[in-house]
Amino acid sequence: MTKLKTLFSDLFYELKLLQRSVPSAILALFVTSVVSMNLLANKSIDLNLDWLALDCGLIFSWVAFLTMDVVTKRFGVRAANMLSIIALLINLLASVLFIAAAYIPGTWSQSYVDGSEAIINFALDGTFKSAWYVIMGSSIAFIVSAFLNNFLNFAIGKLFKKKNFLAFSVSSYASTFIGQFVDNLLFALIVSLNFFGWSILQCVTCALTGAVAELLAEVVFSPVGYRVVKKMETDGVGQAYVDYMQEKKEKKICRS
Repeated sequence: MTKLKTLFSDLFYELKLLQRSVPSAILALFVTSVVSMNLLANKSIDLNLDWLALDCGLIFSWVAFLTMDVVTKRFGVRAANMLSIIALLINLLASVLFIAAAYIPGTWSQSYVDGSEAIINFALDGTFKSAWYVIMGSSIAFIVSAFLNNFLNFAIGKLFKKKNFLAFSVSSYASTFIGQFVDNLLFALIVSLNFFGWSILQCVTCALTGAVAELLAEVVFSPVGYRVVKKMETDGVGQAYVDYMQEKKEKKICRS
């Protein structure tokens, strides 16, 4: 019992230290992108191609993966996974609040169209309610792909001796493409296939083309992510957490 209490105490301290160490702007950007991409997943993009389907969640999803890459590079894969869980919990809380707002009696400003007020108001409420299957599918897809992205980013980065832009970009591009593909595919198979009437071909092509689109965004903005990481290292941002985890790792090695 004492050992379990110590374990939870150490985990709680690590979590507090991590939240104090990660810059607030990065954490806010990460959480905002997760909430936004799951909300925008309700809207499909009209491409006029039967074999291709995309949703507007891709507008924000690359932001989530880029910030995860930054956190992984500076604080490690464990830190990125912990922040992913926090973002998921906040997203679920936001979903509950959106649902509550949708059930509150009232009229949306966009619904003031003669003869269509009730229909538009009902549709907007439905969007913010985000049916249970959308919330479930997006949550499962995000947490699985986030853990996969963080692990791959860390593992591929370890293959490079020099921690330069080449190492950052290659590990980020590979992990983002694979992570985004898994994210898109899981959501499509769980939600779009069963509830939106998509075909298996549409699910696969959505996952692939979405991953390519998000990879292109990663390519464009990865130099910014790299400079953010190097700036944090130079300024010693989050050094307390980095030192704590290094000390913890050394103690574990000594015990073994």
